[in-house]
Amino acid sequence: MATTKTTIKKAPSVAKAMEGKAAPKAPAKPKAEKVTRPRGTRAPVSMEAKIFNTKGGDAGTITLPENIFGLPWNADLVHQVVVGMQANARTSTAHTKDRGEVRGGGRKPWQQKGTGRARHGSSRSPIWKGGGITHGPRNEKDYSQKINRQARQKALLVVLSRKLADKELIFVDSLTIDAPKTKDAAAMLAGLAKAGLAHKKNNAALLAIPNAHAATQKSFANIGNVEMVDVRNLNPVSVLSAKYLVIADPAAAIETLAKKRVVKSN
Repeated sequence: MATTKTTIKKAPSVAKAMEGKAAPKAPAKPKAEKVTRPRGTRAPVSMEAKIFNTKGGDAGTITLPENIFGLPWNADLVHQVVVGMQANARTSTAHTKDRGEVRGGGRKPWQQKGTGRARHGSSRSPIWKGGGITHGPRNEKDYSQKINRQARQKALLVVLSRKLADKELIFVDSLTIDAPKTKDAAAMLAGLAKAGLAHKKNNAALLAIPNAHAATQKSFANIGNVEMVDVRNLNPVSVLSAKYLVIADPAAAIETLAKKRVVKSN
């Protein structure tokens, strides 16, 4: 009996079937344009600022000069000026006495020779108990440092620009109080809370007014973490010591700050 041979053909694998054919590509997603800025710089800050009243309401807007409130951050300059100002404010109070200032020790402890002990001329030597101090702090030491005028002025403007960028700078139309009253000052701070002044225990506020006003300064004197200064007396140390900076009468304040503008030499 003859037998028939049957052959079974295998189906080609998917991998072999796809050989030589490019796989379908998924539609490419549009790439977002990457904004590159120099290292250490921030996004540009709007030079339009709101002016609030003492109740936190809107009192208008003001265009800030870019050469005062738009400077880039310069950490090295600010650090140099702040350290120098703190050194200039340091007073030399620590003082130790040397062997010539300690009381006693005029008599020779024992004779020069014949005792078998080391020779000594005074019991107030630094190696003796109760004697003078060697290389101790002296109150005649001078810690002052020289700070260039333009460096100090530019550091202030850099700090003001940083406060504006961090939204820690508030402009108020006026902070004048006719009669000294802490209650009125506290009501002003409560109103400014609506403008972004988060006056808490650890958040100090520096209030800058165009000219000295005795009644206003006395009103805020009893409130903790609040200090009031004239705009012309602003400095990097005082501004950085406070969380928030409140500037009253912005037009007059900017006119005063414009005198501190650094003029670039050709």
